[in-house]
Amino acid sequence: MNPKRLLALTRGGIMESLHYRLGIFVTLFANLIYLVLVYYLWKAIYDSSGTDVVNGMTFSDTMIYLILATALFNFLEMFVVWDMSRAIQSGKIVLDLLKPMSFRKYTFWSYTGNHVVQFVLTFIPTFIVVMIVTGGAIRMGLNLLWFIIATVFALVINYNIEMLIAPICLYTESTWGINIVKETIVLLLSGASIPLAFFPEKARIVVEYLPFRAVYDIPLSILLEKSGSDTCEGLLKLFGLQLIWLVILTVAGNIFWKIAVRRITVNGG
Repeated sequence: MNPKRLLALTRGGIMESLHYRLGIFVTLFANLIYLVLVYYLWKAIYDSSGTDVVNGMTFSDTMIYLILATALFNFLEMFVVWDMSRAIQSGKIVLDLLKPMSFRKYTFWSYTGNHVVQFVLTFIPTFIVVMIVTGGAIRMGLNLLWFIIATVFALVINYNIEMLIAPICLYTESTWGINIVKETIVLLLSGASIPLAFFPEKARIVVEYLPFRAVYDIPLSILLEKSGSDTCEGLLKLFGLQLIWLVILTVAGNIFWKIAVRRITVNGG
């Protein structure tokens, strides 16, 4: 692995992301509208509940979690499935496969520049605003370091989930419907749309051990010191769950890719 090649891909991704600055502002504006809707939705839920605490979370806790989840989603979001589908239809996939780097590695690192830009322009400002508005509700300590590590694991896990879906393009040439279903499942079962604390108890027990939780809920739980992450034992359990799924999904993704790439067909080019 040549670090210079990886840094070049990251730098290229940063330049490409900054080239489409209008797209970034449109995304930020759309997220602002989404957060306004989320605010009034959950305010109505808490007002109708007749109590300040629902499933162990106050309204403030819920809004902090969902706001940071939205910012984390923008940071971790990838378009591997869409890009592979278009590459197959245009014939570009052949050029990608001929590059002097494995396709999976090249694809992952080509997205890192966008992740850097999104982290700096969306997550960090959102975090600062939350800290100011809440008067420092999030503790600043080692939880920040553990959060960064958990987020890196989440990034790799999310990529491997994408790479389990993307090779289906090699069979179908289009995965629009499958990708929509995938995004819905991930957002719902990861805690990005609804905190896992609001799930029915039996469903929550199952969801807590699925890989989707490792993408959003675990990093946020560590940052906000929830789910026992404020203890060494709880922290190790969360990291252990992430590492287990990271290994499983990486191995599964590699195997599926090696099988699927043999069935490649190209339109155009």
